[in-house]
This record gives sequence, structure tokens and C-alpha cells, in this order.
Amino acid sequence: MFDVIVIGAGVIGSSAAYHTAKRGFKTILLEQFDFLHHRGSSHGESRTIRATYPEDYYSSMVLESSRLWEEAEAEIGYKVYFKTIQLDMGPSDNKSLQAVISSCKKNSIPVRVLDHSQVYEEFSGIFELPEDWIGFVTEHGGVLKPTKAVSMFQTLALKNGAMLRDNMEVTKIKKDGVQGGVLVRTRNGQEFYGKKCVVTVGAWMKNLVREITSQMLPIQPLETSVHYWKIKQGFEDKFTIQNGGFPTFASYGEPYVYGTPSMEFPGLIKIGVHGGRPCEPNERTWVAASPTVVDSLKKWIEARFQGLVDPSGPVMSQSCMYSMTPDEDFVIDFLGGDFGKEVVVAGGFSGHGFKMAPLVGRILAELVADGVAQGVDLKYFGIGRFEGNLQGNVKDFDDQVNHISGFSI
Repeated sequence: MFDVIVIGAGVIGSSAAYHTAKRGFKTILLEQFDFLHHRGSSHGESRTIRATYPEDYYSSMVLESSRLWEEAEAEIGYKVYFKTIQLDMGPSDNKSLQAVISSCKKNSIPVRVLDHSQVYEEFSGIFELPEDWIGFVTEHGGVLKPTKAVSMFQTLALKNGAMLRDNMEVTKIKKDGVQGGVLVRTRNGQEFYGKKCVVTVGAWMKNLVREITSQMLPIQPLETSVHYWKIKQGFEDKFTIQNGGFPTFASYGEPYVYGTPSMEFPGLIKIGVHGGRPCEPNERTWVAASPTVVDSLKKWIEARFQGLVDPSGPVMSQSCMYSMTPDEDFVIDFLGGDFGKEVVVAGGFSGHGFKMAPLVGRILAELVADGVAQGVDLKYFGIGRFEGNLQGNVKDFDDQVNHISGFSI
């Protein structure tokens, strides 16, 4: 019997397996596909890390995660986290943007608020903002290497004694009335017994939980796309961290646009829209994006970069998945019911959870070990918030993720 069975080997599950194994728990990590596959939310070449959130409760989690990323890097001996500054921008009266500034101040995160001309000077004429826009700069930005980071956590889990098995699609989780704990059964007929179980299956969370409990978690998978755009010849260095000090960035409003410095593909910059199309995870189209989304990006790039980035169209696109909750907050909780505190679920990371994987993994290890997380208030992440209120946590600002449906390709 294992102490902990972790189901789902994306970044959250791999981090959880690392943290449980590091605590001395006999751990097995199960993945339904090949390890490091491209069918979920944990693959690719870059993710943004930033502490700028309109909600007060995420900033401190990001800062602790930053420390834990560096701690894991020190253990493994290579880097997955590359620091730079973060630039947020948008109309000065945007509610979400103002909430971010307020949250930074409440969390004692230094922030410099700039008008449109100051942004132009600060970034050597790269960003051109409308007169009624503002920008603000914080020091806690950066880029994470996703596939490399998942591999890092899996390697560290192995080094700490965990067992890893891929191509193990879990179809059943039930209480073990004989030995106690839980029984996990896979589609190929294998069975695993564990005292505790952690479920981190991303876009498959709603379906698996419904299968084992008949409980419906309001987690909606979205198919999203990331796009790479060509930088004007001769200006490539200005868009890098090393030579240009280029920031990770986010633009509030419609559309909500994000981007990272030129890193993984020389001469290209990643710029995307934070949103996607509802889908079932096993019924994806793999189509890069709708013309509507691409057109909105073309207009944004042309207006912001004034010819330094070619707005005619992306030269490369990649498909990815989000797992959205109605309030865009995580789900981290005991499954409850017949399972009590023997099964913990972590999902609904809503397109912004990757950066916090080291902390969430630690939280999950603490929940299976002690029944409580240290230093993090999980009240915003409970399943119970949806009882009688499917919208979850109430917020006084606009959604940031654009749910696109019904468009033609």
C-alpha cells in the first residue's frame, strides 16, 4: 500500500508527488498519457510568473512560489525560472487594473505607476500607449519553462523515492473497506491501494469527479492558443531579458492580452489572448484560434508596438488547455462525502495556476499529512463556495478570461 497516490502528472501533480516523497511518504504518481505530453495545460516553452493580481490573496502565494521555484532549482542543479520585471497596462479607469494596484499596495509590493509618456520612456519607445492609459511596473515578473519544470519535479520526486507510472488512465477511485484508505483502478486493469489520494487531472477533473462521486464540480475546460510573432529585424535584442530587460506584460481591457520576452524562439515574441473556447478535453479541434481572436491581436500589436513587431499574423501557434471555474479561483479541497479527508482535489486553475505549482504541491502534501495547510488561507478555494451559488466568490471587477463560443473557423 502507498501512503499517497497522486493522479495526474502535470505540473501540479508532479509538484505534489515531489513534496509528498520529500516528506518521506511512499508515493506513486499516475499519468493517463505519456509523461510530458502536450494534451493538457503543463507543456510548452514559457509561462509568465507575476505577483500582480486584483485579488489580495494571490500575491503572497506567488512570492512564496518564487522562493520555492528557486529552492527546487537548487536541488536539481538547473534553471527553469528566469526573472524580469512585470508591466501591466490598460485604461486608467479599468476596474481590474485599479484593483491590481490596490492589491499590490496592500501586500507591500512596490509598484511604479506611469502615464503613457513615461511608459514610452521607460521602455525605450517599445510600448506606445493611448493617452488615457497607464502602466505600472513591479519587480516580480519572469518566465517559467513549463515542460522543463514538470520534468524537474518528476526527477526530484524520483530522487526522493517516488514511483512514476504513465499510460495509466484512472477510471475508478473508491474506499477500500478491507484495508482502509482508497483503491484506484486504471483502464488497463491495474489496481493501486493508498492511504490518501491526490487528484490533479486538469481539464479531466469534472469528468473524473462526476464518475466517482456523481458530484458536479463547475470546472469548464477551454481550448486556448498561444501565438508567436516576428520581431522587426535589427530590434530582436530589445525584446529579450538579457539584452533589453524586456518585461513580461499584461494588457487589461478587451481583449486581455499577455506576453513574454523573446526567449524560446530567437526573433519571435509570444503574445496571446487570455481566453478560449469551451470544449471537452478529449474532443479538441487543435485549431490554433478563431479569426476573431487573431484579428484582435493584430490590432493590439499594431497599436502597441508601432511596427517593431509584425502584426500581419503569427508565424507559429500552439494549442493548450485552461480549466476554468466561474470565479477563476482555484479548487483545492478535500473531496468529502464518503471519502472524507482521504481524497484531495486540486484543479480549476483557470489559466493562471502554473506559476504557483511549487506552493500548491506543498499545500497538497500538507493536506494529506496534517489535514491543514500552513501559512495559506484556503477559504477562497473550497468546493463549498459553489453550494447554492454556482458563481463562487464575489468580485468587484470584470472577468479577465474571454470565453469564446459559437464562432466559425
